[in-house]
Amino acid sequence: MTPTDSSPAKPVADVILIGAGIMSATLGVLLKALDPNLTIAGYERLDAVAAESSDAWNNAGTGHSAFCELNYTPERPDGSIDISKADKIAEQFELSKQFWASLVQEGQLPDPTAFIHTIPHMSFVWGAANVEYLRKRHAALLHSPLFQGMELSTDPARIAQWIPLVMAGRDPAEPVAATYMPIGTDVNFGNLTRALFDQLKTQPDVQFQLGQEVEDFRQKEDGIWRLKVKDLASDETRIVRGRFVFIGAGGGSLPLLEKSGIPEANGFGGFPVSGQWLKCQNPAVIARHEAKVYGKPAVGSPPMSMPHLDTRQINGRKELLFGPYAGFSTKFLKQGSYTDLFKSIELGNIRPLLYAGARNLGLTRYLIGQVLQSPQQRTAALREYYPEANPADWQLEVAGQRVQVIKKDKKQGGVLEFGTEMVTAADGSITALLGASPGASTAVAIMLDLVQKCFPARAASPEWQARLRELVPSFGQRLADNPALTTAVRERSRQTLKLDA
Repeated sequence: MTPTDSSPAKPVADVILIGAGIMSATLGVLLKALDPNLTIAGYERLDAVAAESSDAWNNAGTGHSAFCELNYTPERPDGSIDISKADKIAEQFELSKQFWASLVQEGQLPDPTAFIHTIPHMSFVWGAANVEYLRKRHAALLHSPLFQGMELSTDPARIAQWIPLVMAGRDPAEPVAATYMPIGTDVNFGNLTRALFDQLKTQPDVQFQLGQEVEDFRQKEDGIWRLKVKDLASDETRIVRGRFVFIGAGGGSLPLLEKSGIPEANGFGGFPVSGQWLKCQNPAVIARHEAKVYGKPAVGSPPMSMPHLDTRQINGRKELLFGPYAGFSTKFLKQGSYTDLFKSIELGNIRPLLYAGARNLGLTRYLIGQVLQSPQQRTAALREYYPEANPADWQLEVAGQRVQVIKKDKKQGGVLEFGTEMVTAADGSITALLGASPGASTAVAIMLDLVQKCFPARAASPEWQARLRELVPSFGQRLADNPALTTAVRERSRQTLKLDA
């Protein structure tokens, strides 16, 4: 069916959001807070908000602060610990908490206990070498105000007080160590995303439609983007127009970015990684664990595969998950197509894909091994963290789908990135967010960067600067260099978000 172009007489949206996840929700609410007069249109191909990566069952729910995630603190060749990434990740999540607290104070978000709870974050290791690494990591992190209050113990009795499931039945002769951070959080990003969209849709000049698939892009000489949008219920297509486009479609962002035709998209590829959880079915076991416990990932594994035994709050219930077990699928979305990977391959990204693949054969072998795991092997992995686990208490559940970024590199031809990547046109009129971990936890930090990059003149104006500092009190300042400010913003967030509740 030939799409009909919207008439020039019809208004052009200031902002078009593609995807109904935490990223689009955050950007939409942030922009409306900065300028209530902006017109926003949004499109999601599924029939529900937060149905992919933002759904609580499709992500770890960890408020990623680097309290427990060991991959954020690598050991240097000289044996010292690099905490630079940990500082950055911790600060980014503090920005998220500040923004959410401001929305709660302004009545734009409901009771925060619907989406965030306090839960201790812990790292747990065994073996003399790993114990020594954790000692050095703890000592290094205490140099930053963002990690004050973190406790280290090598005493099995003390660790058993924190995590009895993990210590029961363990060999008493085996060296163990754990760090304990009481101010960690569990976040239901699905509930948060739905609440943000509920608020956004109450604003004037906002229209968000489900069951709508963006099929193509064209930017005309006037700088306005024309998007071909298909209504999946009626099979009708139409052209919609916007001044700025944000592609926040999770694993679906790469194919859409490629269709935009911007030069900046050339050379980007994606490597899909799927996941599974073991979900505990025994209420007595669930009641005995109260922490997020992260261990060391296997060599060659992606960051999303860091093993963790997690207490969660999902849909008003306490849950206990272990995993994730990584896997491979050619889908870019959980509800995507098995042809997604093949369709994403273009002349411009074949070389980076081949080079990145050749340099990550260990990851390929790891994923194949994960796919071929038997139930007994999954139970064996669980018992490394819960020695007395009964397989009958656990059920395998499919988790979310992620697409790791592959991009051009002058020296190596192509590199596999495990973080997030914001790809923006030179004129700032379109941006796509690619990648995975740490993802949702850093949504506010990413969108603050986007606003400054894509709306530079307005972002630098006194009005927007003042409003940004209202929404995020530490905006423009570095918490790692300011202990007093760190304490102040954390206390504000704690009280407003009811993190002791």
